[in-house]
Amino acid sequence: MEITPENESSHDCDDQELPLLVEKAPPEIERNLIQQAISQTFESTAHLANLLPTGTVLAFQLLSPIFTNQGRCDPVSRMLATSLISVCGLSCFLLCFTDSIKDQRGNVCYGFATFRGFWIIDGSMNLQPEVAAKYRLKFIDFAHAWMSILVFGAIALFDQNVVGCFYPNPSGEVQEMVTALPVGIGVICSMLFVVFPTRRHGIGFPVAPA
Repeated sequence: MEITPENESSHDCDDQELPLLVEKAPPEIERNLIQQAISQTFESTAHLANLLPTGTVLAFQLLSPIFTNQGRCDPVSRMLATSLISVCGLSCFLLCFTDSIKDQRGNVCYGFATFRGFWIIDGSMNLQPEVAAKYRLKFIDFAHAWMSILVFGAIALFDQNVVGCFYPNPSGEVQEMVTALPVGIGVICSMLFVVFPTRRHGIGFPVAPA
């Protein structure tokens, strides 16, 4: 008969009760107010991009690294980057004056709103004067067009390739401006878009439900 000492038995029980690996929760990363604001602004910028023509924003995001040489610009690439931003901004402005209408077959027809009515681009259908009058240009259309340019400018300033191209060695003041200006534009324009929503469903925007 083999007798096991009490000390050894209690020691074995303690070893069995203690886990081999103790799971520890990952340490929480403390962020100051500025970092939290920047993080929230990046999220809000993604939502603001939904207020712009999807094709314009996608084209800018795809061509920006190429035209800016990934932020390392020479005079030629800086000129190309300026042209890209100008063309995309102009596209955001003009597409705010477009709208869509469905014909009797359910096909979507796009056109430009004018002071007299609505001009169908492909001329596939003719609207009655009273119907076309509902699509005439209004003051809110110009307000949305200018706000779209501002929102696109905010998105462009958040692009690191654009910032690196035009401000390769920014000073402290320039860095603060590049960080704070898009935040202010995003907050103000998002509030205005909510207070004064658009009813148009133009090129690059969601089509109106049937």
